[in-house]
Amino acid sequence: MAAAATAATGSNGLTGPLGGKLKRVDVGIGFVELQRKRRRVFGVKCCCSGSVVPIRGINGSGKCVEKCENWRFDSKKSSHSYRVKVQASSSTMPFASPKSRFASKQEQFFPRCTPRNSGPQSHDSPPKRDTGIANEKEWGIDMLNENVNESGTNEDGSTWYRKSGENSGENGYRCRWTKMGGKSHNGASEWKEMWWEKSDWTGYKELGVEKSGRNAEGDSWLETWQEVLHQDEWSNLARIERSAQKQAKSGTENAGWYENWSEKYDAKGWTEKGAHKYGRLNEQSWWEKWGEEYDGRGSVLKWTDKWAESELGTKWGDKWEEKFFAGIGSRQGETWHASLSSERWSRTWGEEHFGNGKVHKYGKSTTGESWDMVVDEKTYYEAEPHYGWADVVGDSSQLFSIQPREQPPGVYPNIDFGSSVPPNDESPPTR
Repeated sequence: MAAAATAATGSNGLTGPLGGKLKRVDVGIGFVELQRKRRRVFGVKCCCSGSVVPIRGINGSGKCVEKCENWRFDSKKSSHSYRVKVQASSSTMPFASPKSRFASKQEQFFPRCTPRNSGPQSHDSPPKRDTGIANEKEWGIDMLNENVNESGTNEDGSTWYRKSGENSGENGYRCRWTKMGGKSHNGASEWKEMWWEKSDWTGYKELGVEKSGRNAEGDSWLETWQEVLHQDEWSNLARIERSAQKQAKSGTENAGWYENWSEKYDAKGWTEKGAHKYGRLNEQSWWEKWGEEYDGRGSVLKWTDKWAESELGTKWGDKWEEKFFAGIGSRQGETWHASLSSERWSRTWGEEHFGNGKVHKYGKSTTGESWDMVVDEKTYYEAEPHYGWADVVGDSSQLFSIQPREQPPGVYPNIDFGSSVPPNDESPPTR
């Protein structure tokens, strides 16, 4: 993989004072959809009916490779969706890094399906990158009403198990859980999945999933998802929080990725969203963080920070931030590049929106560029999230339907607003 060169400015990338040209990249490259240009996936085959048939690729269509799509990073846009229509004025720059040679290859993972009526039918599969937090309906969580502890062996020698139970504790705490999993006949491939729902007398409710797997080549993955309903300690408002953690690692190459997504909502419209991502593909590593916050009264803050580096020591990045309230606000950002010889190029830019149709635009770069002007321009930004409290309530019917233990007359809960901890993979969840 070619290392990036030093940088200055250019229409198709960054060129540096040393005359080198920095190649454009997609920071989201790597293993199991580590990039939009190429995707490494696991093929899934089923042994349910005696004949071996492919189930689905990770793109959900049965296809394992998608055509590449070039990606440019706009310093006024991020991987999370929002609509801002503003003239760029030299602030839009590509986010660059070397192109990946991570080859697409269909993997096989057999023990996920078993003969009909003999064991659990898991929908476990490697997680997809940049898909955010799924709604509860997409998980198909179906808790068993009775305690189960069963296992078996399929015709191909693969094994499976399924367990379910219930734990209880103080303040009416109740946790119902279901675990299932399986292995290939030689133990080289394995999958695990756990579902749980929690509740107590304070009104706390939680729905969660954890699933993991590995194949014969050593590729492995882990994904967790949680949805929580509780009363905010300070405002006494109902609050819903959702989160997802996803990661995958190659067993044959120095490649892997991790993502942590979070969303928080309250009944008055306050919303907070964010993600933290990082990954590695052979000699290149990258990171990305972004956040959004809406106070429910018209104030909004959004920001993004992306950066990457190669083993040779070349580093490059791009970041921006915007703040608005009642049509008045600001945007600012920076694109930068640092070479192994410690030479650094950067371009900074900013905008001040006065709410009267006037916008002050300014900026400069280390190569001597500068601009400072006031233009007539409308201001566009989102004062409310495109997905808010009403949306998340409508998508959380299973969470609201969780039934706590019956509360005896005259018994009141000890109020505790602490967060819940996901269950351990090797044992049933406890308080």
